[in-house]
Amino acid sequence: MSPQPSELIDQHVAGLNDWRGELLARLRSVINAADPRVKEDWKWDTPVWTASGNVCAIGAFKDRVKVNFFKGAVLPDPHGLFNGGLNAKASRSIDLSKGDQVDEAALQDLVREAVAHNAAGR
Repeated sequence: MSPQPSELIDQHVAGLNDWRGELLARLRSVINAADPRVKEDWKWDTPVWTASGNVCAIGAFKDRVKVNFFKGAVLPDPHGLFNGGLNAKASRSIDLSKGDQVDEAALQDLVREAVAHNAAGR
């Protein structure tokens, strides 16, 4: 039997035994709490959250953690969280370095906007 997505994400977080693992774990909690329709998944060897389609993914890199919103280009971002991929056709990302603060309420707003966008079939 294959591991469940949540188990794979647990293993991924545990394997990041530095600030990136701590940040990914916190972001995971924030995303999961944003909307009850959001489900954890594991795609492309990466934690992904879905709700009527892909919502966002989190990648851990050597010097940053990236929260990528698959359809971020169409989402309102009144708090200015998006700071990466600003010229991409569809996606937008939030790139976080060690010590960066996360506006958790604003992140949850983005997740809810992405879920609503997917639910509307856009």
